[in-house]
Amino acid sequence: MQLSNTSQYAIRTLTYMATHKEVQMNATQLSRVLDIPYKFLTKIMTDLVKVDLVESIRGREGGYLLKKQSREIALRDILTVFHDGIEQEQCILGIGVCSSLCKCALHDQWVAPKQQIQQMFEQTTLADIAGQGCKI
Repeated sequence: MQLSNTSQYAIRTLTYMATHKEVQMNATQLSRVLDIPYKFLTKIMTDLVKVDLVESIRGREGGYLLKKQSREIALRDILTVFHDGIEQEQCILGIGVCSSLCKCALHDQWVAPKQQIQQMFEQTTLADIAGQGCKI
């Protein structure tokens, strides 16, 4: 299981912004520091602005700021924007819908880890992960 590039970049960007919360950053700076393609980053930021997670400040000295406190933004909020995460009935083996009525060989073993991952996405906020680890 792996998140899409879009979700990975969005989480990395917002975590970086949460770590440097008082500093307004423009897309060029974020793209350079996080090694994310500029055009891809601007599309991600546009989507995050539309759902009120990020504020866009226009003009020559413009940039982006988190619109909410980092403790108010859960990873699940970010994943929802990009339709990512673990779907309830998505098969771990990629065979489409997988339920207790028609299940794959790994269905029963996948139920508990899937619930733990979903819970982690719901309970972990940007504040929890900002400044953690040496990689972002």
